[in-house]
Amino acid sequence: MGGESGEDDPIIHFVFVHGASHGAWCWYKIITLLDAAGFKSSTVDLTGAGISLTDSNTVFHSDQYNRPLFSLLSDLPPFHKVILVGHSIGGASVTEALCKFTDKISMAIYITASMVKPGSISSPNLLNILEGEEEIHDYTFGEGTDKPPTGYIIKEEFRRHYYYNQSPLEDITLSSKLLRPAPMRAFQDLDKLPPNPKAENVPRVVYIKTAKDNIIDPMRQDQMVENWPVFQMYVLEESDHSPFFSVPTTLFDYLLHAVSSLQQ
Repeated sequence: MGGESGEDDPIIHFVFVHGASHGAWCWYKIITLLDAAGFKSSTVDLTGAGISLTDSNTVFHSDQYNRPLFSLLSDLPPFHKVILVGHSIGGASVTEALCKFTDKISMAIYITASMVKPGSISSPNLLNILEGEEEIHDYTFGEGTDKPPTGYIIKEEFRRHYYYNQSPLEDITLSSKLLRPAPMRAFQDLDKLPPNPKAENVPRVVYIKTAKDNIIDPMRQDQMVENWPVFQMYVLEESDHSPFFSVPTTLFDYLLHAVSSLQQ
């Protein structure tokens, strides 16, 4: 698990969920800004990611992958609600949490994220966004090369183009030391949730679109929003797939603007 900041228990509590191969570490700029502004924030390392001690090759199911997030939400005090923020395929973790912990979430924010309405079969799945791009990945074979791969990670020479084409060099260097292979099999059942009316009980769903994204292109992001309309939508015009690196102050401003509706 990542970390939690803030001694008190303020009304606004953000919980951040990372995308594939990343970890709680990728939110460090946003957490710093939130701390300075007096908000409470928590981050999680999903199973096999970040500083998790689990080998991602042994993570087979989404419930196992999402367990640290579910543990954080289940341990919240009674009547305490959070702003749940997911990036990239972390959006699928957010949606699953919406179905399981509806009473713990006051707003869900998807940042260039997989956002598929439970029960939907027509929405684009983040796993097939890079179909036909297998050559950009390195695969791990935790059960042997005669078995399907158990993990994948974008090759180092492609990471700047796909993840960080607008991000500072120092953040690219940081990520090169911390990225880990993502658990392929755990991702197979993400975004394949049955219909769940509970997910509709969190009305303030927000999507933050990234306009210079080379993984989830803007048209695909628009399609996800069209398939599951949101309460608010924002556009980061100068952001790549990693706005927490490329435009952290603008992303911070958008997060605060989105949650301001909770106080109205």
